[in-house]
Amino acid sequence: MSDVGVADGEVDPFAEAEGFGSERPGATERVLNQDEIDSLLGFDLGDDDASERTGIRAIINSALVSYERLPMLEIVFDRLVRLMTTSLRNFTSDNVEVSLDNISSIRFGDYLNSIPLPAILAVFRAEELDNYGLLTVDSNLIYSIVDVLLGGRRGTAALRIEGRPYTTIERVLVQRMVEVILADAQAAFEPLTPVHFNLDRLETNPRFAAIARPANAAILVKLRIDMEDRGGRVELLLPYATLEPIRKMLLQQFMGEKFGRDNIWEGHLATELWTTDTEVRAVLDDQSVPLSSVLNLKVGDTLMLNATPDSEISIRCGSIPVTTGRMGRKGQHIAVRVEGPISVEAANSLTKGRR
Repeated sequence: MSDVGVADGEVDPFAEAEGFGSERPGATERVLNQDEIDSLLGFDLGDDDASERTGIRAIINSALVSYERLPMLEIVFDRLVRLMTTSLRNFTSDNVEVSLDNISSIRFGDYLNSIPLPAILAVFRAEELDNYGLLTVDSNLIYSIVDVLLGGRRGTAALRIEGRPYTTIERVLVQRMVEVILADAQAAFEPLTPVHFNLDRLETNPRFAAIARPANAAILVKLRIDMEDRGGRVELLLPYATLEPIRKMLLQQFMGEKFGRDNIWEGHLATELWTTDTEVRAVLDDQSVPLSSVLNLKVGDTLMLNATPDSEISIRCGSIPVTTGRMGRKGQHIAVRVEGPISVEAANSLTKGRR
């Protein structure tokens, strides 16, 4: 067997394989540089494309669902913040500021495990969407609302008593506040689609507020309510199953408060329509005759109509019946007196009956 030599400065692969993992003296450990660490964790500062993320960050993001595919939700929740600011000021007779912290997507099971206790969870039902939603009121806001509604002094923090369940008075006051918030949420969705949010029950244990499977995705909206030196958080959670019936509407992108309606052009169009000239026809009778009879008509022929001087006359705009009237005379002109409006269905049945 011939000997195999290794030149100076080269690494013997057999020796490296034999010494892999050994703690022999002089062995050097390879240290990762910053670029390799960023690539491993998936935080590459030079790549802004989230679809090409790799490493640990890609594994973490795979468990999340992006809400950005529903851009209309941001407009709805911004409108909800403005409505809540006004309604809660009237409800508490205090200076209330409502702010939107963030909108995110989360698994329903992860959210239930992250709720800080004690808290009150309001389960409500969206009637038109045929599903449920969840509204969470934290402990700070509960005691602040109770303190404000019962005449607590300003400038003093709300008294918190831990280790006891919420009393009936506290639950009733929080229920009234939840009903105000749900009414504002209903008004926020109104320009998009009519929906009624009805309070189903109040729970203090998250296990009894399971309205969806733990793995189901949901939209989480965190709201901050400040009443000078008091306040707390309200979290609104809507499962994707609840929003699925109106998903096509939420995919639209409109700008403005009225969801795409322009009041200036709407008023201008209405003004022009009121001044538009419309041709109206008074039809005495409808008859169906063969084409041969029409071609044989001569000057002086008489057409007999199935109408009398007292018969109703159909007043039409094009082919659409508008109303009915009676034949008469005013001076030297033949006139029609309008009797009253009729529906399109009634006009169609009237036309079929004459034929």
